[in-house]
Amino acid sequence: MTKNSGFFEKVYHVAAQIPHGKVTSYGAIARYLGSPQSARMVGWAMNASKEKPGVPAHRVVNRNGLLTGKSHFSGTHVMQQLLEEEGIVVKDLKIQDFERHFWDPVKELKEQE
Repeated sequence: MTKNSGFFEKVYHVAAQIPHGKVTSYGAIARYLGSPQSARMVGWAMNASKEKPGVPAHRVVNRNGLLTGKSHFSGTHVMQQLLEEEGIVVKDLKIQDFERHFWDPVKELKEQE
């Protein structure tokens, strides 16, 4: 167990709540967890999530809607295909109409509490 495993588990808990057809960013998850400077660590958690069933890592993108995590999936276009299966249009590795698809855990999860 690494010293990051607790943080990673918190990231997975948030990511598991991203609704079908929605995306969030590494930074948005970091902000929700109270560690706004940890977007890169959220990315590392997503990369390590292959062993975690139920973590929709394909729904976590960079702050501009770019599929920066695509290389961590088994096939060249797997991340894009998974998003497109959920009705999200991706062009040139960027989510189209990003604002409409964006799910902000700071807003959405606070409302559930």
